[in-house]
Amino acid sequence: MKLDGNRESENVEDRRGSGGGGGGIGGRGLGLGSIVIALVASYFFGINPMTVLGILGGGDAQPSAPAPTRAAPATDPMTVFVRRILADTEDVWTDVFTKGGSTYAKPTLVIFDGSTPTECGQGQSAMGPFYCPADRKVYIDLAFYQTLKSRLGAPGDFAQAYVIAHEVGHHVQNLLGISGKMDQMRQRVSKTEYNALSVRLELQADCFAGVWAHHAQSARQILEQGDVEEAMNAAAKIGDDALQRAGGGSVVPESFTHGTSAQRQRWFDIGLKNGSVKRCDTFSAAQI
Repeated sequence: MKLDGNRESENVEDRRGSGGGGGGIGGRGLGLGSIVIALVASYFFGINPMTVLGILGGGDAQPSAPAPTRAAPATDPMTVFVRRILADTEDVWTDVFTKGGSTYAKPTLVIFDGSTPTECGQGQSAMGPFYCPADRKVYIDLAFYQTLKSRLGAPGDFAQAYVIAHEVGHHVQNLLGISGKMDQMRQRVSKTEYNALSVRLELQADCFAGVWAHHAQSARQILEQGDVEEAMNAAAKIGDDALQRAGGGSVVPESFTHGTSAQRQRWFDIGLKNGSVKRCDTFSAAQI
């Protein structure tokens, strides 16, 4: 990616070293990240990753006090990268919302290590990156990027950017009221039906990540050769079917919560090629 000279977002909290403490995995934070603990559990404890995902998806959120913060170190290359990617999403979505006649409320990105309190419960590094609708914050332990590269087989800076753009996509859904409607449906439908809705929610966040990439490329030409392939590879590695196979279990479509590898690639590509929020309406799509 070509990011040299791009501005850095000021909407970043650095909680590393603040002693967030232990605590169980709580809340209903939306995210690409919950698949990571599921995969780790399957490797080390022989647990089907979809079983863990079911547990993560069903917990009740418990508000927590905010953690102390400190300024992000300017000399940390990965932090600078994250701040630049967040800034780019801010620029894109501010423009998109403005053209749509509304105002984009920027999310805060929290960098932490170990664990940290959130308004969706206690966040853990093992959860991977996630978005908490209650406090409108994206959470990430930067060690996840090593997991993405070495354990999940998805290296590259654009793969890393895709992770952030996906979580910001959940923030966009929150602003549009989509996340709230999903939460209302939780008690009205069966677990299988809710899983199917969750797949559409996650695929829409993938599409929104593609929308960001489309507009960022159009405005600032950030992409280099191989970047799109990195994102597509990341999407493939974190498809529900791929994770279930990696966990040594059977592929069980009714347990999917994020979509297959092919679906995640397809919807990211739709957003990338069209740059249209309307084209990301996964809930109305006859086929996903």
